[in-house]
Amino acid sequence: MNAGFLADLAGAVPAGRVRTDAASLAAYSHDDAEWADFVPPLAGSTGEVSAVVTLAAAVGVRIVPRGAGTGLSGGANSVANAIVLSLETMTGVVEVNDRERYARVRAGTLNEDLRRAVAAHGLWYPPDPASREISTIGGNVATNAGGICCVKYGVTGDYVLGLTVVLADGSVVDLGRRTAKGVAGYDLTALMVGSEGTLGIITEATVRLLPLGGRENRAVIAYFDDLVDAGRAIAAVGEAGIIPSALELVDRACLQAVDDWKQLGLTEAGQVLLLAAVDEPGTHGDDLARELEDLFVRHGATRAERSIDADQADDLFLARRLAYPALERLGPVLTEDVCVPLAAVPEMLRRIRDTATAHDVTIANIAHAGDGNLHPLIIVPDGDDAARDRAKTAFDVIIADALALGGTTTGEHGVGLLKLPGMAAEFDPRVIGLHRAIKAALDPQGLLNPGKAFPG
Repeated sequence: MNAGFLADLAGAVPAGRVRTDAASLAAYSHDDAEWADFVPPLAGSTGEVSAVVTLAAAVGVRIVPRGAGTGLSGGANSVANAIVLSLETMTGVVEVNDRERYARVRAGTLNEDLRRAVAAHGLWYPPDPASREISTIGGNVATNAGGICCVKYGVTGDYVLGLTVVLADGSVVDLGRRTAKGVAGYDLTALMVGSEGTLGIITEATVRLLPLGGRENRAVIAYFDDLVDAGRAIAAVGEAGIIPSALELVDRACLQAVDDWKQLGLTEAGQVLLLAAVDEPGTHGDDLARELEDLFVRHGATRAERSIDADQADDLFLARRLAYPALERLGPVLTEDVCVPLAAVPEMLRRIRDTATAHDVTIANIAHAGDGNLHPLIIVPDGDDAARDRAKTAFDVIIADALALGGTTTGEHGVGLLKLPGMAAEFDPRVIGLHRAIKAALDPQGLLNPGKAFPG
Protein backbone atom coordinates (compact mmCIF):
# COMPACT_ATOMS: atom_id res chain seq x y z
CA MET A 1 0.00 0.00 0.00
CA ASN A 2 1.19 3.54 -0.78
CA ALA A 3 3.57 4.78 1.91
CA GLY A 4 2.28 8.32 1.60
CA PHE A 5 -1.26 7.19 2.29
CA LEU A 6 -0.14 5.24 5.36
CA ALA A 7 1.70 8.31 6.63
CA ASP A 8 -1.39 10.47 6.12
CA LEU A 9 -3.49 7.83 7.82
CA ALA A 10 -1.18 7.69 10.82
CA GLY A 11 -1.37 11.45 11.10
CA ALA A 12 -5.16 11.45 11.09
CA VAL A 13 -5.60 9.29 14.19
CA PRO A 14 -3.83 9.04 17.58
CA ALA A 15 -0.47 7.28 17.75
CA GLY A 16 -0.66 3.51 17.77
CA ARG A 17 -4.00 3.24 16.00
CA VAL A 18 -2.53 2.29 12.60
CA ARG A 19 -1.04 -1.20 12.68
CA THR A 20 0.89 -2.82 9.88
CA ASP A 21 2.88 -5.46 11.74
CA ALA A 22 2.47 -9.10 10.75
CA ALA A 23 0.77 -10.16 13.98
CA SER A 24 -1.90 -7.47 13.68
CA LEU A 25 -2.49 -8.22 10.01
CA ALA A 26 -3.00 -11.89 10.84
CA ALA A 27 -5.33 -11.15 13.76
CA TYR A 28 -7.52 -8.62 11.96
CA SER A 29 -7.71 -10.12 8.46
CA HIS A 30 -10.67 -12.43 9.05
CA ASP A 31 -13.61 -13.20 11.32
CA ASP A 32 -14.67 -16.59 12.76
CA ALA A 33 -16.06 -17.98 9.50
CA GLU A 34 -14.27 -21.14 8.41
CA TRP A 35 -13.12 -21.21 4.78
CA ALA A 36 -14.19 -17.71 3.75
CA ASP A 37 -11.37 -16.13 1.74
CA PHE A 38 -9.32 -13.21 3.01
CA VAL A 39 -6.19 -11.31 2.00
CA PRO A 40 -3.27 -10.89 4.63
CA PRO A 41 -6.28 0.98 12.02
CA LEU A 42 -8.14 1.16 15.11
CA ALA A 43 -10.77 3.92 15.52
CA GLY A 44 -11.66 5.66 18.76
CA SER A 45 -14.39 8.07 17.68
CA THR A 46 -16.74 8.95 14.85
CA GLY A 47 -14.37 11.77 13.94
CA GLU A 48 -11.47 9.35 13.54
CA VAL A 49 -13.56 7.03 11.39
CA SER A 50 -14.57 9.98 9.24
CA ALA A 51 -10.95 11.09 8.86
CA VAL A 52 -9.82 7.60 7.84
CA VAL A 53 -12.64 7.16 5.33
CA THR A 54 -12.04 10.61 3.84
CA LEU A 55 -8.37 9.82 3.26
CA ALA A 56 -9.11 6.38 1.85
CA ALA A 57 -11.79 7.70 -0.49
CA ALA A 58 -9.40 10.32 -1.88
CA VAL A 59 -6.97 7.64 -3.08
CA GLY A 60 -9.40 4.80 -3.78
CA VAL A 61 -8.34 2.55 -0.91
CA ARG A 62 -11.02 0.09 0.14
CA ILE A 63 -12.21 -0.27 3.73
CA VAL A 64 -13.36 -3.35 5.62
CA PRO A 65 -15.16 -2.32 8.83
CA ARG A 66 -14.71 -4.72 11.74
CA GLY A 67 -16.21 -5.10 15.21
CA ALA A 68 -15.03 -7.97 17.40
CA GLY A 69 -14.52 -10.38 14.49
CA THR A 70 -17.02 -12.91 15.82
CA GLY A 71 -18.97 -13.16 12.56
CA LEU A 72 -19.51 -16.53 10.92
CA SER A 73 -19.94 -15.62 7.24
CA GLY A 74 -16.69 -13.84 6.36
CA GLY A 75 -18.26 -10.39 6.46
CA ALA A 76 -15.25 -8.86 8.21
CA ASN A 77 -12.61 -10.61 6.11
CA SER A 78 -10.01 -8.38 4.52
CA VAL A 79 -9.68 -7.97 0.76
CA ALA A 80 -6.89 -6.82 -1.55
CA ASN A 81 -5.93 -3.12 -1.54
CA ALA A 82 -7.83 -2.50 1.66
CA ILE A 83 -7.46 -1.37 5.23
CA VAL A 84 -9.32 -3.09 8.05
CA LEU A 85 -10.97 -0.41 10.17
CA SER A 86 -11.60 -1.80 13.64
CA LEU A 87 -14.18 -0.12 15.84
CA GLU A 88 -13.43 -2.27 18.90
CA THR A 89 -12.07 0.65 20.94
CA MET A 90 -15.22 2.76 20.35
CA THR A 91 -16.88 1.57 23.54
CA GLY A 92 -19.27 2.97 26.09
CA VAL A 93 -22.93 3.67 26.70
CA VAL A 94 -23.37 7.38 25.99
CA GLU A 95 -26.86 7.79 27.43
CA VAL A 96 -29.63 5.78 29.05
CA ASN A 97 -32.98 7.58 29.00
CA ASP A 98 -35.17 5.93 31.63
CA ARG A 99 -38.36 7.82 30.78
CA GLU A 100 -38.25 7.33 27.00
CA ARG A 101 -36.64 3.89 27.36
CA TYR A 102 -33.76 4.14 24.94
CA ALA A 103 -29.97 4.04 25.09
CA ARG A 104 -27.26 5.56 22.93
CA VAL A 105 -24.29 3.25 22.60
CA ARG A 106 -20.99 3.33 20.69
CA ALA A 107 -20.47 0.68 18.05
CA GLY A 108 -17.62 -1.17 19.77
CA THR A 109 -19.56 -1.78 22.98
CA LEU A 110 -20.15 -5.44 23.75
CA ASN A 111 -23.75 -6.58 23.71
CA GLU A 112 -23.50 -7.92 27.27
CA ASP A 113 -22.01 -4.65 28.53
CA LEU A 114 -25.00 -2.75 27.14
CA ARG A 115 -27.39 -5.23 28.76
CA ARG A 116 -25.69 -4.81 32.13
CA ALA A 117 -25.61 -1.01 31.87
CA VAL A 118 -29.32 -0.66 31.14
CA ALA A 119 -30.28 -3.29 33.74
CA ALA A 120 -28.93 -0.90 36.36
CA HIS A 121 -31.74 1.43 35.24
CA GLY A 122 -34.40 -1.32 35.43
CA LEU A 123 -34.38 -1.71 31.64
CA TRP A 124 -33.71 -4.57 29.26
CA TYR A 125 -32.09 -4.85 25.83
CA PRO A 126 -33.53 -8.14 24.49
CA PRO A 127 -31.39 -9.14 21.45
CA ASP A 128 -29.10 -11.86 22.79
CA PRO A 129 -26.90 -13.61 20.22
CA ALA A 130 -24.99 -16.60 21.59
CA SER A 131 -21.88 -14.42 21.21
CA ARG A 132 -23.36 -11.59 23.29
CA GLU A 133 -20.42 -11.55 25.73
CA ILE A 134 -17.88 -11.05 22.92
CA SER A 135 -19.78 -9.46 20.00
CA THR A 136 -20.27 -5.72 19.53
CA ILE A 137 -23.42 -3.69 19.06
CA GLY A 138 -22.08 -2.32 15.78
CA GLY A 139 -21.53 -5.82 14.46
CA ASN A 140 -24.92 -6.92 15.75
CA VAL A 141 -26.58 -4.04 13.88
CA ALA A 142 -24.54 -4.62 10.72
CA THR A 143 -25.72 -8.25 10.55
CA ASN A 144 -29.13 -7.77 12.18
CA ALA A 145 -28.16 -10.39 14.76
CA GLY A 146 -30.78 -12.54 16.43
CA GLY A 147 -30.46 -14.81 19.44
CA ILE A 148 -32.29 -17.05 21.84
CA CYS A 149 -34.94 -14.48 22.84
CA CYS A 150 -35.77 -13.42 19.31
CA VAL A 151 -38.54 -16.00 18.85
CA LYS A 152 -40.71 -13.79 21.06
CA TYR A 153 -38.91 -10.47 21.34
CA GLY A 154 -37.46 -9.95 17.88
CA VAL A 155 -34.01 -9.36 16.40
CA THR A 156 -31.60 -6.44 16.60
CA GLY A 157 -33.35 -4.41 13.91
CA ASP A 158 -36.55 -4.39 15.93
CA TYR A 159 -34.76 -2.31 18.58
CA VAL A 160 -32.72 0.12 16.46
CA LEU A 161 -34.25 3.60 16.55
CA GLY A 162 -31.37 5.56 15.07
CA LEU A 163 -27.77 5.35 13.89
CA THR A 164 -24.75 7.56 13.42
CA VAL A 165 -23.11 6.48 10.18
CA VAL A 166 -19.94 7.49 8.34
CA LEU A 167 -20.65 7.40 4.62
CA ALA A 168 -18.29 6.35 1.85
CA ASP A 169 -17.00 9.92 1.29
CA GLY A 170 -16.23 10.42 4.99
CA SER A 171 -19.29 12.54 5.76
CA VAL A 172 -21.27 11.79 8.92
CA VAL A 173 -25.06 11.45 9.08
CA ASP A 174 -27.50 10.84 11.90
CA LEU A 175 -30.38 8.61 10.87
CA GLY A 176 -33.62 7.69 12.59
CA ARG A 177 -35.22 9.11 15.70
CA ARG A 178 -35.52 8.88 19.47
CA THR A 179 -39.31 9.01 19.62
CA ALA A 180 -41.54 5.96 19.95
CA LYS A 181 -42.94 6.58 16.46
CA GLY A 182 -41.78 8.32 13.32
CA VAL A 183 -42.40 7.89 9.59
CA ALA A 184 -40.75 10.97 8.07
CA GLY A 185 -38.86 10.05 4.92
CA TYR A 186 -37.50 6.73 3.77
CA ASP A 187 -36.44 4.36 6.54
CA LEU A 188 -32.73 4.78 6.00
CA THR A 189 -32.01 3.39 9.45
CA ALA A 190 -33.55 0.06 8.47
CA LEU A 191 -31.55 0.16 5.23
CA MET A 192 -28.31 0.26 7.22
CA VAL A 193 -29.37 -2.53 9.57
CA GLY A 194 -28.09 -5.80 8.12
CA SER A 195 -26.09 -4.07 5.36
CA GLU A 196 -22.82 -5.59 6.64
CA GLY A 197 -20.79 -2.40 6.33
CA THR A 198 -21.36 -2.09 2.59
CA LEU A 199 -23.38 1.15 2.70
CA GLY A 200 -21.82 3.00 5.63
CA ILE A 201 -19.87 2.48 8.82
CA ILE A 202 -22.03 2.48 11.94
CA THR A 203 -20.35 4.30 14.83
CA GLU A 204 -23.25 4.78 17.27
CA ALA A 205 -26.70 3.29 17.73
CA THR A 206 -29.80 4.46 19.56
CA VAL A 207 -31.67 1.37 20.71
CA ARG A 208 -35.12 0.83 22.16
CA LEU A 209 -35.35 -0.77 25.61
CA LEU A 210 -38.03 -2.68 27.50
CA PRO A 211 -38.80 -2.76 31.23
CA LEU A 212 -36.65 -5.34 32.98
CA GLY A 213 -39.34 -6.63 35.33
CA GLY A 214 -42.70 -8.28 34.82
CA ARG A 215 -41.49 -11.63 33.50
CA GLU A 216 -41.51 -14.91 35.39
CA ASN A 217 -39.26 -17.41 33.67
CA ARG A 218 -40.15 -21.09 33.60
CA ALA A 219 -38.10 -23.68 31.77
CA VAL A 220 -39.42 -26.78 30.04
CA ILE A 221 -37.03 -29.44 28.78
CA ALA A 222 -37.72 -32.44 26.59
CA TYR A 223 -35.47 -35.17 25.24
CA PHE A 224 -36.12 -37.07 22.02
CA ASP A 225 -34.47 -40.12 20.51
CA ASP A 226 -34.91 -38.85 16.96
CA LEU A 227 -34.05 -35.50 15.36
CA VAL A 228 -37.14 -35.49 13.13
CA ASP A 229 -39.44 -36.23 16.06
CA ALA A 230 -38.02 -33.16 17.80
CA GLY A 231 -38.73 -31.22 14.61
CA ARG A 232 -42.35 -32.32 14.66
CA ALA A 233 -42.67 -31.11 18.24
CA ILE A 234 -41.25 -27.73 17.18
CA ALA A 235 -43.79 -27.44 14.37
CA ALA A 236 -46.55 -28.39 16.80
CA VAL A 237 -45.61 -25.49 19.09
CA GLY A 238 -46.30 -23.12 16.23
CA GLU A 239 -49.53 -24.89 15.31
CA ALA A 240 -50.71 -24.55 18.91
CA GLY A 241 -50.19 -20.78 18.76
CA ILE A 242 -47.70 -20.77 21.63
CA ILE A 243 -44.95 -18.13 21.45
CA PRO A 244 -42.28 -19.23 23.92
CA SER A 245 -39.64 -16.80 25.14
CA ALA A 246 -37.09 -19.38 23.98
CA LEU A 247 -37.20 -22.67 22.08
CA GLU A 248 -33.79 -24.12 21.35
CA LEU A 249 -32.66 -27.44 19.88
CA VAL A 250 -29.34 -29.06 20.78
CA ASP A 251 -28.46 -32.52 19.49
CA ARG A 252 -26.31 -35.15 21.15
CA ALA A 253 -23.17 -34.25 19.19
CA CYS A 254 -23.33 -30.73 20.62
CA LEU A 255 -24.20 -31.90 24.13
CA GLN A 256 -21.32 -34.40 24.05
CA ALA A 257 -18.87 -31.73 22.92
CA VAL A 258 -19.96 -29.43 25.76
CA ASP A 259 -19.78 -32.29 28.26
CA ASP A 260 -16.29 -33.24 27.15
CA TRP A 261 -15.23 -29.64 27.66
CA LYS A 262 -17.19 -28.52 30.73
CA GLN A 263 -18.33 -31.80 32.35
CA LEU A 264 -21.95 -30.68 32.80
CA GLY A 265 -23.44 -34.20 32.53
CA LEU A 266 -25.92 -33.37 29.79
CA THR A 267 -25.81 -36.44 27.53
CA GLU A 268 -27.44 -39.09 29.68
CA ALA A 269 -31.14 -38.49 28.94
CA GLY A 270 -31.49 -38.63 25.15
CA GLN A 271 -30.27 -37.84 21.67
CA VAL A 272 -31.88 -34.43 21.11
CA LEU A 273 -32.72 -31.76 23.67
CA LEU A 274 -35.48 -29.19 23.24
CA LEU A 275 -35.07 -26.38 25.71
CA ALA A 276 -38.09 -24.13 26.01
CA ALA A 277 -39.00 -21.21 28.23
CA VAL A 278 -42.06 -19.09 28.87
CA ASP A 279 -42.05 -15.84 30.82
CA GLU A 280 -45.70 -14.88 31.24
CA PRO A 281 -46.47 -14.04 34.87
CA GLY A 282 -48.79 -15.91 37.20
CA THR A 283 -51.05 -18.81 36.36
CA HIS A 284 -50.94 -18.05 32.63
CA GLY A 285 -47.23 -18.86 32.59
CA ASP A 286 -47.88 -22.05 34.56
CA ASP A 287 -50.55 -23.09 32.06
CA LEU A 288 -48.28 -22.44 29.06
CA ALA A 289 -45.43 -24.43 30.60
CA ARG A 290 -47.80 -27.33 31.28
CA GLU A 291 -49.14 -27.14 27.72
CA LEU A 292 -45.60 -27.26 26.30
CA GLU A 293 -44.72 -30.25 28.46
CA ASP A 294 -47.84 -32.13 27.33
CA LEU A 295 -47.23 -31.20 23.71
CA PHE A 296 -43.67 -32.54 23.81
CA VAL A 297 -44.83 -35.83 25.32
CA ARG A 298 -47.55 -36.24 22.69
CA HIS A 299 -44.96 -35.78 19.95
CA GLY A 300 -42.55 -38.43 21.13
CA ALA A 301 -40.45 -36.99 23.93
CA THR A 302 -38.86 -39.75 25.97
CA ARG A 303 -38.64 -37.35 28.88
CA ALA A 304 -40.23 -33.97 29.52
CA GLU A 305 -40.04 -31.81 32.61
CA ARG A 306 -41.19 -28.33 33.58
CA SER A 307 -40.34 -25.95 36.40
CA ILE A 308 -36.95 -27.56 36.75
CA ASP A 309 -34.33 -26.29 39.15
CA ALA A 310 -33.14 -22.79 38.18
CA ASP A 311 -29.47 -23.79 38.29
CA GLN A 312 -30.16 -26.77 36.03
CA ALA A 313 -32.00 -24.53 33.57
CA ASP A 314 -29.07 -22.12 33.57
CA ASP A 315 -26.70 -25.02 32.83
CA LEU A 316 -28.82 -26.11 29.88
CA PHE A 317 -29.00 -22.63 28.37
CA LEU A 318 -25.27 -22.33 28.98
CA ALA A 319 -24.79 -25.57 27.06
CA ARG A 320 -26.67 -24.05 24.12
CA ARG A 321 -24.41 -20.99 24.13
CA LEU A 322 -21.26 -23.10 24.50
CA ALA A 323 -22.12 -25.54 21.70
CA TYR A 324 -20.26 -23.73 18.93
CA PRO A 325 -16.97 -23.09 20.79
CA ALA A 326 -17.12 -26.66 22.15
CA LEU A 327 -17.38 -28.06 18.63
CA GLU A 328 -14.56 -25.81 17.42
CA ARG A 329 -12.27 -27.78 19.74
CA LEU A 330 -12.86 -30.85 17.54
CA GLY A 331 -11.74 -29.23 14.28
CA PRO A 332 -12.74 -26.55 11.78
CA VAL A 333 -16.50 -25.90 11.80
CA LEU A 334 -18.44 -24.75 8.74
CA THR A 335 -21.53 -23.03 10.14
CA GLU A 336 -24.89 -22.97 8.42
CA ASP A 337 -27.58 -20.39 9.21
CA VAL A 338 -30.63 -21.32 7.19
CA CYS A 339 -34.15 -20.37 8.26
CA VAL A 340 -37.31 -22.19 7.17
CA PRO A 341 -41.02 -21.90 8.00
CA LEU A 342 -41.90 -23.68 11.25
CA ALA A 343 -44.03 -26.23 9.40
CA ALA A 344 -40.96 -27.18 7.33
CA VAL A 345 -38.62 -27.73 10.30
CA PRO A 346 -39.15 -31.52 10.52
CA GLU A 347 -38.47 -32.01 6.82
CA MET A 348 -35.45 -29.69 6.92
CA LEU A 349 -33.97 -31.61 9.84
CA ARG A 350 -34.56 -34.88 7.96
CA ARG A 351 -32.78 -33.49 4.90
CA ILE A 352 -29.85 -32.31 7.00
CA ARG A 353 -29.51 -35.78 8.50
CA ASP A 354 -29.68 -37.38 5.04
CA THR A 355 -27.13 -34.89 3.68
CA ALA A 356 -24.67 -35.85 6.40
CA THR A 357 -25.03 -39.51 5.43
CA ALA A 358 -24.92 -38.93 1.69
CA HIS A 359 -21.74 -36.85 1.83
CA ASP A 360 -20.05 -38.70 4.70
CA VAL A 361 -19.64 -35.66 6.94
CA THR A 362 -20.31 -35.04 10.61
CA ILE A 363 -23.11 -32.52 11.15
CA ALA A 364 -24.04 -31.37 14.64
CA ASN A 365 -27.29 -29.45 15.05
CA ILE A 366 -28.23 -26.46 17.16
CA ALA A 367 -31.17 -24.23 16.34
CA HIS A 368 -33.26 -21.30 17.37
CA ALA A 369 -36.03 -23.78 16.80
CA GLY A 370 -38.90 -21.49 17.74
CA ASP A 371 -38.46 -19.38 14.62
CA GLY A 372 -37.09 -22.03 12.27
CA ASN A 373 -33.51 -20.73 12.31
CA LEU A 374 -31.29 -23.82 12.05
CA HIS A 375 -27.54 -23.95 12.55
CA PRO A 376 -26.18 -27.24 11.20
CA LEU A 377 -22.49 -27.30 12.10
CA ILE A 378 -20.31 -29.30 9.72
CA ILE A 379 -17.15 -30.55 11.45
CA VAL A 380 -14.05 -31.52 9.50
CA PRO A 381 -10.82 -33.04 10.84
CA ASP A 382 -7.80 -30.76 10.51
CA GLY A 383 -5.87 -31.36 7.31
CA ASP A 384 -8.47 -33.61 5.66
CA ASP A 385 -8.90 -31.94 2.28
CA ALA A 386 -11.30 -34.59 0.96
CA ALA A 387 -13.57 -34.12 3.97
CA ARG A 388 -13.36 -30.37 3.49
CA ASP A 389 -14.59 -30.72 -0.11
CA ARG A 390 -17.47 -32.97 1.00
CA ALA A 391 -18.36 -30.47 3.72
CA LYS A 392 -18.55 -27.61 1.22
CA THR A 393 -20.82 -29.69 -1.00
CA ALA A 394 -23.04 -30.51 1.98
CA PHE A 395 -23.11 -26.80 2.89
CA ASP A 396 -24.44 -25.94 -0.57
CA VAL A 397 -27.01 -28.76 -0.49
CA ILE A 398 -28.38 -27.56 2.85
CA ILE A 399 -28.88 -24.05 1.46
CA ALA A 400 -30.59 -25.43 -1.64
CA ASP A 401 -32.89 -27.57 0.51
CA ALA A 402 -33.81 -24.61 2.72
CA LEU A 403 -34.71 -22.53 -0.33
CA ALA A 404 -36.74 -25.39 -1.78
CA LEU A 405 -38.78 -25.50 1.44
CA GLY A 406 -39.57 -21.79 1.28
CA GLY A 407 -36.72 -20.69 3.52
CA THR A 408 -33.82 -18.28 3.30
CA THR A 409 -30.05 -18.49 3.00
CA THR A 410 -29.28 -16.75 6.28
CA GLY A 411 -31.40 -16.06 9.31
CA GLU A 412 -29.02 -13.94 11.37
CA HIS A 413 -25.33 -14.40 10.50
CA GLY A 414 -25.40 -12.34 7.32
CA VAL A 415 -24.38 -13.16 3.76
CA GLY A 416 -20.73 -12.11 4.07
CA LEU A 417 -18.70 -14.15 1.61
CA LEU A 418 -19.87 -17.68 2.37
CA LYS A 419 -23.53 -17.11 1.44
CA LEU A 420 -23.08 -15.20 -1.82
CA PRO A 421 -24.04 -18.19 -4.03
CA GLY A 422 -27.05 -18.85 -1.83
CA MET A 423 -28.23 -15.26 -2.10
CA ALA A 424 -27.82 -15.38 -5.89
CA ALA A 425 -30.07 -18.44 -5.93
CA GLU A 426 -32.61 -16.95 -3.53
CA PHE A 427 -33.24 -13.58 -5.21
CA ASP A 428 -34.53 -12.62 -8.61
CA PRO A 429 -31.83 -10.89 -10.71
CA ARG A 430 -33.91 -7.71 -10.66
CA VAL A 431 -33.78 -7.70 -6.85
CA ILE A 432 -30.01 -8.19 -6.95
CA GLY A 433 -29.99 -5.24 -9.34
CA LEU A 434 -31.76 -3.11 -6.76
CA HIS A 435 -29.04 -3.96 -4.25
CA ARG A 436 -26.39 -2.91 -6.75
CA ALA A 437 -28.20 0.35 -7.48
CA ILE A 438 -28.44 1.26 -3.79
CA LYS A 439 -24.78 0.38 -3.31
CA ALA A 440 -23.80 2.56 -6.27
CA ALA A 441 -25.83 5.48 -4.96
CA LEU A 442 -24.25 5.43 -1.49
CA ASP A 443 -20.79 4.12 -2.36
CA PRO A 444 -20.08 4.98 -6.01
CA GLN A 445 -16.41 3.96 -5.80
CA GLY A 446 -17.29 0.61 -4.23
CA LEU A 447 -14.89 1.16 -1.32
CA LEU A 448 -16.94 -0.05 1.66
CA ASN A 449 -16.58 -3.78 2.41
CA PRO A 450 -16.47 -4.68 -1.29
CA GLY A 451 -17.68 -8.05 -2.46
CA LYS A 452 -19.77 -8.74 0.64
CA ALA A 453 -23.50 -9.04 1.42
CA PHE A 454 -24.79 -9.52 -2.17
CA PRO A 455 -23.42 -10.81 -5.48
CA GLY A 456 -21.49 -8.03 -7.19
